[in-house]
Amino acid sequence: MMAGVPAAEPQEAAGTTADLHYAPAIIERPEPAEALLMQWEHHKLRNDVRKAVYALPEEFATSIELKDFRATDIFTLNGALGASIEDAVVRGLNKLRDVWDPVGAYSLYRFERQAQAFPDVRLVSDDPGLPSPLMGIELKGWFAIAKEGEPTFRYQVTPDACALQDLLVVFPWVLSDVVAGSPKLLPPFICEAKYAALLRNFYWHQMRTAEGGEPRILAARHRAPYPSSKVDQCSDKAAHDTGNNFGRVSRYGLMDEFIATTRKQLASGIPVQAWVKFFSHFSDAKEEHDVLIAGVARAFKAAELSKLQGLDALIETHEAFLAELKMQRQQELDRVVPEKPRMRPTASRRRRE
Repeated sequence: MMAGVPAAEPQEAAGTTADLHYAPAIIERPEPAEALLMQWEHHKLRNDVRKAVYALPEEFATSIELKDFRATDIFTLNGALGASIEDAVVRGLNKLRDVWDPVGAYSLYRFERQAQAFPDVRLVSDDPGLPSPLMGIELKGWFAIAKEGEPTFRYQVTPDACALQDLLVVFPWVLSDVVAGSPKLLPPFICEAKYAALLRNFYWHQMRTAEGGEPRILAARHRAPYPSSKVDQCSDKAAHDTGNNFGRVSRYGLMDEFIATTRKQLASGIPVQAWVKFFSHFSDAKEEHDVLIAGVARAFKAAELSKLQGLDALIETHEAFLAELKMQRQQELDRVVPEKPRMRPTASRRRRE
């Protein structure tokens, strides 16, 4: 229990089976609760955990390594590697104990990932005399070169399932050699998990009201922190959402600045957004080479590179594109002409014989 922090009004204990009901409309834009969090007796721990999260990209290590991966399949990586990368992030946090627990005050605690739970990373202890979980992190990975150019996950947890000290953390990542190598973390996005959920509901109500649509939200059955149920049982749902857009975290302003900054991060010396443009055209198989290069050039211009930097980066991109085309040509030759057929003797050759 957070000292000095008023508890949320009891609505339903986790595990009840009452019918879903409408969540109260949020009329005023919510604000982060940093001032209130300062009253929590473990607020220094929370601040140190944030420092560890920010430090993780420099210390991150994983045994995952991709080789001989087709560049045209680059967009499939997020689903294939997301869970493994999140597991590696948790291991990394535990290795950074000296950052988040510099004096050993929390030596009996560890970070533990619980798939399909909210939050999916919890600071827990096996000692029955200690409060556990002490705090949580909802961890999301974002393959920064995905063709959408922004995170596509949905964050639908109900606000009352978030403890004030819980965090939402999004780690963008790329491969060390763009189309091969090991996952490499980029600087993360961190915010209060509860604030993110409140802002989502506020945005949905405001947007739907302005459009003349149905603004109401069905509140989750499980509305207490650290539910033992699966995450879908503590998730809010829009009363009417034919486009399945409720909870798309990149759509309601929470991460706009972070997304723009991530797009300018360099991967092998080239901005992330230029790689996104490159692979989007390349995987479509409809674009001619000059159209592809023109698209990449526009991406570099958007990244505010100097002309010389842009030309150097375009040369590298062109070389990568050419190498991929040569590989595809050789594969096609191997498929069409598996072996050179033997030629039948001509009439003149038969006469000589």
